[in-house]
Amino acid sequence: MDIELFNFDLPRDNIALRPASPRDAAKMLVVKPDGLEHKGVLDLADYLTDKDVLVFNDTRVIPGRLTGKRGDAKVELTLHKRESDTVWRAFAKPAKKCRLGDKLDFSGLAAEVIAIGPDGERTVRFDVPDTAMTSALEAHGVMPLPPYIASQRDIDERDKSDYQTVFAKADGAVAAPTAGLHFTDRLLASLENKGVKRFGVTLHVGAGTFLPVKVENTDDHEMHSEWGEITPEVAAALNAAREEGGRIVAVGTTSLRLLESAASPEGEIMPFKGDTDIFITPGYRFKGVDLLMTNFHLPCSTLFMLVSAFSGMEVMRNAYETAIAENYRFYSYGDSSLLFPNKDVS
Repeated sequence: MDIELFNFDLPRDNIALRPASPRDAAKMLVVKPDGLEHKGVLDLADYLTDKDVLVFNDTRVIPGRLTGKRGDAKVELTLHKRESDTVWRAFAKPAKKCRLGDKLDFSGLAAEVIAIGPDGERTVRFDVPDTAMTSALEAHGVMPLPPYIASQRDIDERDKSDYQTVFAKADGAVAAPTAGLHFTDRLLASLENKGVKRFGVTLHVGAGTFLPVKVENTDDHEMHSEWGEITPEVAAALNAAREEGGRIVAVGTTSLRLLESAASPEGEIMPFKGDTDIFITPGYRFKGVDLLMTNFHLPCSTLFMLVSAFSGMEVMRNAYETAIAENYRFYSYGDSSLLFPNKDVS
C-alpha cells in the first residue's frame, strides 16, 4: 500500500509533552464503526463486562539512551534490543563515529562496537558484569523519550516515573507501552468493581517503534524484531475467557502485536516466547484481540497503519480528524482511544 494513504496533517501543538495529571484524567475517544463518543479514561469500565479480560504489557523501560565519547568525538546510543545481558543492538548517532572495534565511554561506562548493521544500527558489548547491566544503565542512561518530545524539551527526573506504567516489572524495554501509562489505582479499582480481569504479557518495546517509514510502499518496510512472552498460564486464561463469551481487550499496540503473533488461525492464544516482527496493515485478519485501547499515533507510522487495519481506514481518518479538531493530545504522553473492530475490513 502507498504510504501516503496514512498521511495526515498533525499540528505540533497536538503532541503532548507531559502526561495528564492525574494520569487517568486523559480523554478517551471511543471509536465504533457507526460513530464516535467523547469520553475519559475513567469511563473504560462502562464499555466492558465481567466476562472481558484486559491484557497489558508488563515490560519495564530502562534508561536506554546514552551520551558519551569515542575519543574526542561525541556519540549517542539509543538501545533497542538486548542480545544478552551485556550485548545490545543500538542506533548510533552519528553512526560514522562508531566503527567496528571502536571503544566508547559513557562517563565511566565502557562499551565496544562489535557489529555494524544498516541505518545506523550498531551492536555493542558493555564492559560490566552481567548482573550489573541494569544498575549501570540506571546510573549512566536517561529515559529514551521519543524524538517528538525530546526535541522540544529536556528529559528530567519526572520522566523516570511518568514514562513507566504501574504494571512495569520486567526490565528490557527502551520505549514505554504508552496505553498503559493512563492506568492508576483508581482506574484499576473501577475495573475490578466491574469484575474485569487483567493479565500481563511481556513485549520489550524497542526504539525501532520511533523510526519513520522511509519506503513508499508498505510491502518494502522492514520491522525491527522485539522479544516477547506469553506464559502458558496466561494463554490458557485468555482462551477460557473467550470460551465463556468474554472479549480480549489489548491495552496498547504492543500487547496486540504479541497476542496476534501468538494466535492460531482459529484464534486460540498459544504460549509464546521469542522474537516477533509482525507488521499489521489494512487487510490483516485479526484473530487474538477483540478490542484495543491505544494512544493517538503519528502520520505514516506503522502504528497508525495498525489501527487503520483494526477499525478501518476511513473510520480512523475520521476519528483522527475529529481528535485533532477537538484538541486531543497525541503520542506517548497523549490521550487515549478505545477502538472497536470493523468486521467489514477483516
